[in-house]
Parts: sequence; C-alpha cells; structure tokens
Amino acid sequence: MHFCGLFAALTFVSSPLLAQSIEGTSYMLPKNGMRFTVKVEKTQYKPGEFSPYAERFMREKVSQQPSTTYRIIGIEMDQTAVPDTSKQFKLTVDKKYTIDKVSLTHDGQLLAINTDAKQPTLPVRVFKPAPKPAPLDPSAFMTEDILSAGSTAKQAELTAKEIYDIRDSRNSLSRGDADNLPKDGAQLKLMYENMNRQEAALTQLFEGTTVKDTTWTQLSFVPVKEGKSVLFRFSKYYGLVSCDDLSGEPYFITITDEHTAKDPMADAATEKKKEDKNDIGLRSVLPSKIKAVLTTGGKTVATYEMNAAQFGFVQSLSGDLFGKKQSAQIVFDPLTGSVRSIKDIEMK
Repeated sequence: MHFCGLFAALTFVSSPLLAQSIEGTSYMLPKNGMRFTVKVEKTQYKPGEFSPYAERFMREKVSQQPSTTYRIIGIEMDQTAVPDTSKQFKLTVDKKYTIDKVSLTHDGQLLAINTDAKQPTLPVRVFKPAPKPAPLDPSAFMTEDILSAGSTAKQAELTAKEIYDIRDSRNSLSRGDADNLPKDGAQLKLMYENMNRQEAALTQLFEGTTVKDTTWTQLSFVPVKEGKSVLFRFSKYYGLVSCDDLSGEPYFITITDEHTAKDPMADAATEKKKEDKNDIGLRSVLPSKIKAVLTTGGKTVATYEMNAAQFGFVQSLSGDLFGKKQSAQIVFDPLTGSVRSIKDIEMK
C-alpha cells in the first residue's frame, strides 16, 4: 500500500454517520457479506424390472423401492460488498479543493478520487455439467429365448444365465482360451467393450439404475454481529431446505470479531481532538478481520477469514489532501472501503 508522504493529512474526527447537509457528491461506505456456493449431488435410484429375483438368480440383495437422496460435495465462499445505508456521506466539491473526478460503483460506493477505477466484479462460478452417456436399453441385448419366455420369472432366469455366459466368455478371452481370439489389441479392446456393455445393460434389470446430478445453489449472508446462527439446513432426502424446516440438519455459521482495527477515537479521552476545519465529508473504513466457522453436527466444515467493514471503524480524510499546489489521487478498496493507495499530484 503506497501512501507517499501524506500521512499527516489523515485526521480523525467525531462525526455522525449520516449524510451531510451540504452540496456535493453523495456516496456510501460498504458492508461486507459472504456468498456461499453449495454444490449438491442428487442421486436417483430406480429398481430394475427383475429386482425381486436378484437374490434368487444373481445372489444379490437389492432395494426394490425407488429412492432419491442428496449429499453436499462442496462449499465455496466469495466475499461480497453492498452499500451500507447507515454510512452515507456527501463529499464537498468546490473551488477551494482540487477534486475534479469522483469515481463511484454502480450502487453508490466510493471507488476513487481524482483517478479512474474499475467497477468491482464478483468471481463468476458457472456450473458445467459433464456429458452423460446414453442410457443402455436392456431389450437390445436380450436373446430370442428371453424375449419369448412366458413369465417374468423365466425371463429373469434366462437373463441371469446370459449374464453368466458373458462373464465366462470374457474370462476365456482374458486367458487366451477363447475359440475366436482377436487378431490385434484394438480388436481385443472392442470385444471387451461390447461384453462389458452387454453385461451392464442386462445386470441393470436386476440391480436397477442410478442417476446422479449435481446442482449449485448460492446463498448470501451478511454478518452484523458476533455469534452463531443457522446459515441453512440440509436433508439427505430433500436437499437444501429453509432455515425453519426441521427436516434438515442445521449448518451453523459462527462469527468472531478478531478486533484487528483500532478505533481512531480511542485516544479522545487523553487528548482532546480539534475539529477539522477542512472536513469535506470524505470517509474511509478501517475494517476489522473476522472469522467465520461453518459447522454441522458438532463438526467443523470450513473456516473463513476476511476483513469486514461493518466490524471496523470510520475515519475521516482531511481536505488538506487536495490543496491548490499539491493534490492527491486516492484509490479505495471496493470491498471494504479502506484506503488502498494515496499518490501525490504536483499541481501546475
């Protein structure tokens, strides 16, 4: 952070956090929030047509009831900034001070004085689903005997026999005992793939099918005080649910202020502050670092740290910065409203 030789121009005054009744440029300081991207995997199970016969013919126990379940596979956090309407000010711009440019965000937060500044942007998190393979059609791999069988039980029995035959043929092929061995590696690979596909299609008649989908949901949270609160609730059977829906287990967020910012008025009791005659309504933030801990079921899911404007203090920047002979360019942090850099300008 580059301040050049202008520390003396940063003065602290005791002033209300309200818009001043003088003409000028209105702006607001920010308060900080957290945008959570919750990644949830949805799993849908559909029992197979022959599932009642799976234990009898395939020696497997499978569920005969359809089901839908959810699980969280990831949580990411991005820091956000929104205007703090309780910290609104007006910047005096007249001939006495060399301020010819004031840059604001689209929603009215102060970005820069006497220089350009880019509009802040949040990281873009876009979900790109992976392409899904085409579903297998078991009927395309059924033999004539299976299709013409007179009962479902008989179809299941013949299908199980076909599955075992495919497995035996694949084992013979891997041992080199097959009657028609492939001529090269490419043909061997193709034969394996065909056998695997046939087995998978017929096996799903007993084991059923499982389809997985991933969804991203974004949640916003703006901490205003220390303490513990419910960020969201999550159910294995319903996914993300509202905070008052007791079907879901609560995910708590605990905010702790680490008090890294010093109150600029802390010395007021021992040293009487003089009123700044060059108070032009220019304010910035001394943010404090906070810790956010996400927990569920007594276990820590994630820990985040960030600077938060609303837990810090407001400081005043004196109009002495913008004299006739020497002025300044100031850039503010678009997230926290703190001073990012101050640079001298020699006036001609």
